[in-house]
Amino acid sequence: MSGAEFIQISLAPLVIGVLSAIACALPGNFLILRRQALIGDAISHVVLPGIVVGFLVSGAVSTWPMMIGAAGAAIVAVVLIETVRRVGRIESGAAMGVVFTSMFAFGVLLLEQSDTSGVHLDVEHALYGNLESLIWLDGTGWAALLDPAALAGLPAELPRIAFVAAAIALLTLVFWRPLKLSTFDEGYARTVGLPTSLIGFTLVVVAAIAAVAAFDAVGSIIVIAMFICPPAAARLMTDRLERQVLWSVVFAALSAVSGYVLAGYGPLWLGGEHAISAAGMIAVTAGVIMALACLFGPHRKASGQRS
Repeated sequence: MSGAEFIQISLAPLVIGVLSAIACALPGNFLILRRQALIGDAISHVVLPGIVVGFLVSGAVSTWPMMIGAAGAAIVAVVLIETVRRVGRIESGAAMGVVFTSMFAFGVLLLEQSDTSGVHLDVEHALYGNLESLIWLDGTGWAALLDPAALAGLPAELPRIAFVAAAIALLTLVFWRPLKLSTFDEGYARTVGLPTSLIGFTLVVVAAIAAVAAFDAVGSIIVIAMFICPPAAARLMTDRLERQVLWSVVFAALSAVSGYVLAGYGPLWLGGEHAISAAGMIAVTAGVIMALACLFGPHRKASGQRS
């Protein structure tokens, strides 16, 4: 593949994949430590009613109304999960299961009982995303990276996920100390005046925003994998939170790049004729990295310790 072909066909999908993986991995570190890792799975199930409502309000299959509706549904799900967990005094996993199955079922009923039943909602798109199709036709060469007219032709998913990833990174840096204290010692954090409940709720809302922003481009498979695999693998590499976050970013980026390359060229190297799903291969690569960390990570026998 020539340089021009790489820029047109692969540059935008690679960058979107990397940014999506990092945006999910950053809050995933704290969710893992708080034993809320499956919140990403829950969020990926509850966006359906939000998408349907977004269509009903806008009257068209448009990205932004449906994204806003999906984000709203994710935030509602977060509130319901916390309410069920605290009022019912049940385990977080059970609360997630109750909420996301109920909301998903409600979305199906809403879809069937409204005019949206005639609209094609692609299940495969929701699972796998459309990463391979996010090509940059105006990127005819490296000079296009400095051409405002060419940059205007970038896929809309790229600036959206870039903004979300940058915002999450900034929020993580600014609120590092409150996040760290409330994650490792909630009782002490409460005694020094930190609003631990608000911090926990905000963290999950940030995770919901990351999931929704990445959902349209990369699908729910990558979203779920990136919330769990890079942070969990990073936890097995160190017992220091700062290093864990850095490791998770490295693992997330490595999963996205290697998975995308293997999806496109792996079958050809093995004598196949067709590429395979980039989303699926990125998730598999993240799982392989997690497995290697389980086998060879220096802290695999002490991963339960807190730093």
